[in-house]
Amino acid sequence: MASLRRALRAAAFRPLPWRLQLRPLSTPKGSTIEKGVPYQRTLKEDKDSVGSGPTRPLPNSADVVVIGGGSLGCQTLYHLAKLGLTNIVLLERDKLTSGTTWHTAGLLWQLRPSDMEVELLAHTRQVVSHDLEEETGVHTGWIQNGGLFIASNRQRLDEYKRLMSLGKAYGIESHVLTPAETKTLYPLMNVEDLYGTLYVPHDGLIDPAGTCTALTRAAAARGAQVIENCPVTGIQVRTDDFGVRRVAAVDTDYGSIQTPCVVNCAGVWSSSLGKMAGVKVPLVAMYHAYVVTERIEGIQNTPNVRDHDASVYLRLQGDALSLGGYESNPIFWEEVSANFAFGLFDLNWDVFAQHIEGAINRVPILEKTGIKSTVCGPESFTADHKPLMGEAPELRGFFLGCGFNSAGMMLGGGCGKELAHWIIHGRPEKDMYGYDIRRFHPSLTDNRLWIRERSHESYAKNYSVVFPYDEPLAGRNMRRDPLYEELLQQGCVFQERHGWERPGWFNPQGPAPILPYDYYGAYEHQPHEDYKYNKLLGDEYTFDFPPHHDVIEKECLSCRNAVAAFDMSYFGKFYLVGPEAKKAADWLFTADVHKQPGSTVYTCMLNHRGGTESDLTVSRLAVDSEASPLNPSFEGDGYYLAVGGAVAQHNWSHITTVLQDKKFNCQLIDCSEDIGMISIQGPKSRAVLQEVLETDLSNEAFPFSTNQLVKAAGHLVCYRLGNIGLEPRAQCGKTWPKD
Repeated sequence: MASLRRALRAAAFRPLPWRLQLRPLSTPKGSTIEKGVPYQRTLKEDKDSVGSGPTRPLPNSADVVVIGGGSLGCQTLYHLAKLGLTNIVLLERDKLTSGTTWHTAGLLWQLRPSDMEVELLAHTRQVVSHDLEEETGVHTGWIQNGGLFIASNRQRLDEYKRLMSLGKAYGIESHVLTPAETKTLYPLMNVEDLYGTLYVPHDGLIDPAGTCTALTRAAAARGAQVIENCPVTGIQVRTDDFGVRRVAAVDTDYGSIQTPCVVNCAGVWSSSLGKMAGVKVPLVAMYHAYVVTERIEGIQNTPNVRDHDASVYLRLQGDALSLGGYESNPIFWEEVSANFAFGLFDLNWDVFAQHIEGAINRVPILEKTGIKSTVCGPESFTADHKPLMGEAPELRGFFLGCGFNSAGMMLGGGCGKELAHWIIHGRPEKDMYGYDIRRFHPSLTDNRLWIRERSHESYAKNYSVVFPYDEPLAGRNMRRDPLYEELLQQGCVFQERHGWERPGWFNPQGPAPILPYDYYGAYEHQPHEDYKYNKLLGDEYTFDFPPHHDVIEKECLSCRNAVAAFDMSYFGKFYLVGPEAKKAADWLFTADVHKQPGSTVYTCMLNHRGGTESDLTVSRLAVDSEASPLNPSFEGDGYYLAVGGAVAQHNWSHITTVLQDKKFNCQLIDCSEDIGMISIQGPKSRAVLQEVLETDLSNEAFPFSTNQLVKAAGHLVCYRLGNIGLEPRAQCGKTWPKD
């Protein structure tokens, strides 16, 4: 077999991807093949057995139907059963693990920058290394050989030290090693260019087939049913008496299952399943690959390695290594085949070759080591490299458990548990906002360009250092308010929140516009030269104060000592109106918001368990015969809700769910795109505004926590006097006054 060095030389005869030449953006035609994957066992069976019909009769009804027999589907079924549900079914169109799970690398790293993810990973490890074997007697194939993170620069080592500190809070053993200590632990490694490493001795490897076998056996023992060879052909939806769309049944060629709840764990095929029910699933399918080497003497019992700066991982494969990573020019699988199972693609060496140099530099013996096999299969990726979970806002009873960005095995246990709790109790136990599908605005989840660009950037930057103030370059300028151009010319450096371009800080050197996404030079895109905005972001790549900290300091002091104006048009702006709006408000908010019209109350919004969903301001509206975007017509009571922009869709979905479940006779109206918002703050704010507004702003005429419709430069606005200053709401559009 060819060695890695020979493969690299072969690829060099063609233009290499790191020279910014064209590489496949889409699927090469006719590239699907069948290959073996070097696991000790898989669930793959003879072709003759596939397509012979369901492995057991379909029940007439079920409390929950899980669709997809990969890691997430099996974990969700298992945890639903552990929580007491017995009338539950898992439907797999082929055999368990047949889509993407069967060829996964199966790595489990316990440390992540997020404390929530550390908890999820800890639960996965507990399930696969202990619980399943104790419950079923089936060994899952768990191997604990440790994990080693490579730091070839000072910032990377600082990041690892932060991970180690976080791990200590959760009892995860880890050690920062010197290059010499690393060499003792991993004799075959080149350590001459290292600053240090982070060693986590209890990391390890998950066998996908063994784990899914144990999961389904444990679930079946509690009454769950697993049905293979049963593709889903449709999702039946009913509309109730209040106009709410709800899941009714799952259709197959072999019958239907009546159910109020479907869980979409179909991986790469999740978007197609969502379309059956009218649900948008914002993910893309990409090729993701690794190669398996021939036997390497002395590699046995070494830890798995992640060299983030080389964008490569090295997985122990018995007496060999699996080598993979994340490229800057991954191949998109444009036409996802519905019949694809246990298949792989031909490896595109022009794309994969960029990993080889870094791997050889880290473990030099790889230069003379042969390649035993290549594994290139489909994986699903999302706009922020985080999974899609929770109930879809478009359809009640339709839950997502997909888009795991090649991390479905390691996150499966923790996410399966949270998803099961979500389904049964209406919400997860942990703070899963970062994974909740409601973190995306509907205008983005249906925007193919945005999904494609952001998913590419997230894939390409997967191994980048996670800095506190990073912003995306992809999928920008999707939602802009009327003040955008004015602020841009004043030097505003924008941040992206919920698709909005939100003002961040002001650059004294002038405008820094956000340019169209250049895919970092991949796919024949010409990379931007002298990209000012990108350079400013790069200056923020630090764990210390950014270089412009003094600029932000001056802005803060101006607000404290004088006056400052904040463009907050990215906020969510909702109206809650109708005959039972008061009943809904009493249920939703902690404070009494049913005061005199013109009053404004700062309050929290709770869920049915008494937990806090958000904080917001609620203003009581007066009935007005002349309807306008600032004061819509309504019968009964009316309230104006101002919600933080980054969580606006989550808040909208929560309120909508409450109104549906409690059957309140009222309406929630979203005017976020129609109304702007400016916040004037500071001790001189009243004096400045008095020059603009055609009304008396004295304490007697305009008390604290009240709002009024007034005129500003001849235009109607609504001002709210509160603890953060004066906030006008003015109709968006070209007629919105600059002054």
